[in-house]
Amino acid sequence: MGSVVSVTESGEAGVAMPSVAARAGEPGLRIDRRGVWSYAGEPFARKDMVCLLASRLRRAADGGYEVLLPCDPQPLPVAVEDVPFLAVEVFVCGAGDAQVVSFRTNVDRIVTLDAEHPLFLAEDPESGESVPYLSLGDGISARLSRPVYYELAALGEARQHDGKDVIGLWSSRQFFVLGTMV
Repeated sequence: MGSVVSVTESGEAGVAMPSVAARAGEPGLRIDRRGVWSYAGEPFARKDMVCLLASRLRRAADGGYEVLLPCDPQPLPVAVEDVPFLAVEVFVCGAGDAQVVSFRTNVDRIVTLDAEHPLFLAEDPESGESVPYLSLGDGISARLSRPVYYELAALGEARQHDGKDVIGLWSSRQFFVLGTMV
C-alpha cells in the first residue's frame, strides 16, 4: 500500500500516513472467487492484514463493497468477483433437530447456521448449477467451499419441503435446504 507524499511551503517532502485510496486510476482492492484479497494486482501475503480489512468490510450504498480504513476519510471500494468470504470449515454439535452447525470462514470468523444466518442457493452464471452460500448478516455472504458442502451433504437428510423432494439439514431447530433431489 502506498504512502501519501506531501510538500510543505518550504519545499520539504514529507510522508504522511499510508493511504490506499490516494492512488487514482489503480484497480484498488479486489477479492477473487477463491477468496484471495489483492491490491493493485498483488495478493496480500499476510493473513492478519486480510482479517483486519475483512473486519472493516461493508456493503456500499450502490450495492457494492467497501472498506472503511481508519487512516482514510473515504471508504475504499472493493471489487468482489463473487462474495467476499468462503466457509472453509464446519463444526457440528448434537443430532436431529437439536443439531447446531457452525462454520469458520477464510478470515476466521465463526458463524452459526440459524434464522439470522441462513443458507441459500444461487445459480452459478457459468455452470448453471446451484451454489450454496451462508448469510453472514448486513448483506454479506460466504460461499461454502466444496469440501464443506460435501460434508454437509453427508449429514443431510431427504424430505419433502414446500412440495419438493429436497436434501437438507437441521441447525438451531430449523431445517435448511441444501438442494433439490432429481
